[in-house]
This record gives sequence, structure tokens and C-alpha cells, in this order.
Amino acid sequence: MIPLSPRELKRTLKKLGINVEELSNVRLVILETDDSEIVIEEPQVIVFTSQGQKVYQVIGKSEKVIEKREGIEVSQVSFSEDDINFVIQHGGVDRETAINVLREAGGDIAKALVIIEERKMKSS
Repeated sequence: MIPLSPRELKRTLKKLGINVEELSNVRLVILETDDSEIVIEEPQVIVFTSQGQKVYQVIGKSEKVIEKREGIEVSQVSFSEDDINFVIQHGGVDRETAINVLREAGGDIAKALVIIEERKMKSS
């Protein structure tokens, strides 16, 4: 099979009665289950429409899982390997420290780097 360019793939799907559309400016996608919410930040969302039915494809780099327990929400932060490597490189810390600081910062890279710098200043 010869690989198709995105344009050729879209044309081929249209011939099969499948319309493909990318949603722009999507900031968050929230998936809610009985016991948690999954928040996907800065997602790429593609909608496939065929015979009146829509299929959403969500691609995201980072996610945050919020577990619901007895009426209390407990946040578990997830971040990408790129986020960890960025903090290691720019914060001058080891992997374990980068992961711990990213958790403490709620996955916010800038906040994690500020925390690292503050700790360096306190220890010197």
C-alpha cells in the first residue's frame, strides 16, 4: 500500500462518504467518568462524520486525572516526557527531582522552574 498524504487521505475518505474536519482553538477536553475526570490540555481534535454519526479523535500531550472520592476531588497530575526533560535541562536537576517538582507545581513547567530556583537560592 502506498502511503497517502493528508490531503489525499481526506479526498479518499470524502469519496467513501466520510467528512473529516479539524476543530481549531480547542483548549481543553474533559472526559468524565463515575469516579474521575481526565483533562487533556491543548488537544488536537479531529471529527469524522459519516451517515450522521460523528467520531471524535483527541490527541493530546499532557493530561491531568482528577479522582473523585467521597465528595472530595484528589488531583493527580500527569505530564509528558518532554516536560520532564525540559525541567531537567533548564532547571539543572536530576530526573527524580524534576518529576517531584512538576507534581508540586501541578504540571506547570514555569512554576516548577521557579520552585527549583527558589530552592537553589535558599540553599546557597
